[in-house]
Amino acid sequence: MNELCVVTTGGTIDKIYFDDKSDYQIGEPQIGRMLAELGVAFRFSVIPILRKDSLHLDDADRELIRSAIAAQSAAHVLVTHGTDSMIATARVLASIEGKTIVLTGALSPARFRGSDAEFNIGTAVGAVQCLPHGVYIAMNGRIWDPSKVRKNVEANRFEALEP
Repeated sequence: MNELCVVTTGGTIDKIYFDDKSDYQIGEPQIGRMLAELGVAFRFSVIPILRKDSLHLDDADRELIRSAIAAQSAAHVLVTHGTDSMIATARVLASIEGKTIVLTGALSPARFRGSDAEFNIGTAVGAVQCLPHGVYIAMNGRIWDPSKVRKNVEANRFEALEP
């Protein structure tokens, strides 16, 4: 991997909460700071595309994400994305050829102590370097085929679809 292209779209990973009413905004992307603090041994660039909760993404947003990734010269792309509609976006990205694309996010904001953000990003960074071209989801310590996974909202985790 010569360089990792990181595309950010918002989601819980970048949320900032303001008060006890759970008001929030999607803040600055956290992944660039996180990778720099961890001292990763590869070059990366961060391209912020959107700052939205994934429940608010529509087809036009997904097309914007798809076209932005397709326009990048990098063959390795990590996408930070909200978990609620990550699978829908992954399916749109499947039309991009010649790239390894891994989507990841967090079930609690990266700014929170005990967040799963760093773990999921670490899993995604490893996956994007090792997997063949295609689109994948890295959540809960696993790498998922977007056509064979679902988010279990009640259990707050990703799991295999029933066959």
